[in-house]
Amino acid sequence: MRNRLERRYGFGHLHFVTCGCYRRLPFLATQRARNLFLKTLSEVRDRYDFALWGYAVMLEHVHLLFGEPLVETPTTVMQVLKQRVSRALRQPRRRKTSAAQMRLWDGPPVKRYAHFWQRRFYDFNVWSPRKKNEKLNYMHFNPVKRGLVKHPKEWLWSSYRFYWHGENGLCTPNPGWKPRDGRDAMKLKKPHPLQKGKTQRDAAPVDFRLCL
Repeated sequence: MRNRLERRYGFGHLHFVTCGCYRRLPFLATQRARNLFLKTLSEVRDRYDFALWGYAVMLEHVHLLFGEPLVETPTTVMQVLKQRVSRALRQPRRRKTSAAQMRLWDGPPVKRYAHFWQRRFYDFNVWSPRKKNEKLNYMHFNPVKRGLVKHPKEWLWSSYRFYWHGENGLCTPNPGWKPRDGRDAMKLKKPHPLQKGKTQRDAAPVDFRLCL
């Protein structure tokens, strides 16, 4: 019997989400792709009005830690985010570029594959400060563990630099978020029925070197 993951929405929890590229291919290997992802994330955050605590954009997957949106659910947020990023990166370039520039800018030939993202995403409910810090630590040190940089401050596509010294980037976290209309979000939302999906094990190692 297959294990299943129950998605729990409407309880005021944060959500630690991991979403991978199709077949774990490095579709986010270029600066252009990672920058576009962060710009799109900022737009989606503004549209659905939620608190974004942290993120890390890797080469073939992304980690996000965010609160529940004022409207819709985290599932809707991820669907819209994935669709917008996929469409933008699949569009042909209008400006003519040299072969050397194409080698610098382009990662794997995205158009060759039927999909950009894995169909499902991993969603872990975060209900305590300890667990929140654990997930932020894991995200921020992921580029170091993968050998991309020597220190998390060197990876420009994570929220580490915001917590390090308050740097604003393409998508600045807003942990002090409040609904735009000033009302209490939890009074406006009712718990959603359990939404079941495939189980994905939470096997991420914990790194307590960073205390946020």
